[in-house]
Amino acid sequence: MKARILAIATLLIGLTTSLQALAHHSFAAEFDGDKKFTLHGVVTKVDWTNPHTYFYLEVQGKKGVETWALEMGSPNGLMRRGWTKDTLAVGTEVIVNGAQARDGSFKGNAQSVILADTCKRLFAGSSQTDFVEDDSAKVEGCTPKK
Repeated sequence: MKARILAIATLLIGLTTSLQALAHHSFAAEFDGDKKFTLHGVVTKVDWTNPHTYFYLEVQGKKGVETWALEMGSPNGLMRRGWTKDTLAVGTEVIVNGAQARDGSFKGNAQSVILADTCKRLFAGSSQTDFVEDDSAKVEGCTPKK
């Protein structure tokens, strides 16, 4: 009986840890660092969930309105960078720099988010290893509205 309980417990622990390993991925597994983009649009939804925060952006594309899903760092990592749940609200106009998903879908890894009203650059906790955060860099194409 003890052997059966031990076998079941071992199986459950093995399944739990393997599912967690599948849940997280490296940048290169999903995104292509050579597919850089700059998007300008309006935030439609924000999901502060682990392991990554996502926000959704409506962008005027070549064939009409596109809805992009943009991945950022973990909620805890973003809060250490000064983000709050109110930093990026639905309806906020932003400019996003990042890298697109390998499959070419409207999904990307955000490197920086620029608030269009103030031109304030916020770093999104990208897991891309060759990305350098530079607060002093000029925000191209942004004129503060306030």
